[in-house]
Amino acid sequence: MFPDDHSTLEQVDRRVRAWLQQFVVGLNLCPFARPVVNSEALRVVVCEATQHQDITAVFMTELDLIQRSSESIVATTLLAIPYALCDFEEYLDFIEEAESLLEEVGLSGVIQLASFHPEYQFEGEPAASAGHYTNRAPFPLIHFLREEMMTRVLDQFPDPEQIPQRNIQRLEVMGVATIEEMLKSLP
Repeated sequence: MFPDDHSTLEQVDRRVRAWLQQFVVGLNLCPFARPVVNSEALRVVVCEATQHQDITAVFMTELDLIQRSSESIVATTLLAIPYALCDFEEYLDFIEEAESLLEEVGLSGVIQLASFHPEYQFEGEPAASAGHYTNRAPFPLIHFLREEMMTRVLDQFPDPEQIPQRNIQRLEVMGVATIEEMLKSLP
């Protein structure tokens, strides 16, 4: 669900945070999210840009900020891009470029990117699969994750490789109609 011309940056931020609280944490899709979502170390940045080069500039600024900041100040960043990259294929192309930029600046293995999009679709999965909603969000998002932090939490979690399958099963039981209604009800 993309914002209309009347959506403000505050409304986009509020919707992303509501999605995190009610969907990601509420359904326990990411068992590591709760402490970060409820902390000041979660950074949500709403990118107003509509042009590719401007989005890239915001991406690079956020990448620089997270790598220069301590984990206690910026544990993780969600970059929301509500006014561009609406086409899923265009978004995937941007993610591919972002991964290349990460490597070019020497942060591959330090920061990893997770991708979320309103039209996210896993290759090879039926279009109507509820499993796509594990990576669907109200707006195109790029999640900057600290690999060291992820390694630490994954080492303490039993069977972390089962998380994606467990999430898909949970969402399939809920069904697409229920999930879509839940997402529509976000403030």
